[in-house]
Amino acid sequence: MTWRKRIFDLFFASLLVIILGPILLGLLVWLLLKEGRPLFHVAERMKTPEQSFNLWKLRTMTVAEKDQGVSGGNKAARITPTGAWLRARRLDEFPQLWNILRGDLSFVGPRPPLREYVERFPEVYAEVLKSRPGVTGLATIRFHKHEERLLSRCETPEETDRVYCRICVPRKAQLDLIYQRHQSTCYDFDLVFQTISNLFRRR
Repeated sequence: MTWRKRIFDLFFASLLVIILGPILLGLLVWLLLKEGRPLFHVAERMKTPEQSFNLWKLRTMTVAEKDQGVSGGNKAARITPTGAWLRARRLDEFPQLWNILRGDLSFVGPRPPLREYVERFPEVYAEVLKSRPGVTGLATIRFHKHEERLLSRCETPEETDRVYCRICVPRKAQLDLIYQRHQSTCYDFDLVFQTISNLFRRR
């Protein structure tokens, strides 16, 4: 990560914490009243092929003892009504401002993968994770909705894993590497504004 990109992240993450802090507190109170504890979902993700970190989100699903792999149709029944509302607006990702301030994430980059996929596709993620993972990115903007549709049709964990590995991993990696080759502060601004525009369109 370049020093310009780190300054960009620190400045805007700090600004958003100040602006959005009261909204996040309101969401936490609302989530506590509607769903109870825990309020956060903390999951291991990979920053580099060797280094992991804890990714923070607002909890949007019922708690399960074993929760492996990506979310597909097989997990849809666990999404709470409150969680569905948060996900539709990506408000569940507010706590990732903490990950940005810590240096785990950037605003823009590849979405941080699960350890199991990094271990299964080491050559792919050795290249993808040369960029600091991000909250949003080219793959998120171009492929996220299609990925959601593909995985929502999967009825078992095995089917979800098969579709994710066969279609989603290579397609997202291709887009992440395109971003990596063209990364600049101006490009990051553009992708952030595209993400915000997409959120308003979805609403």
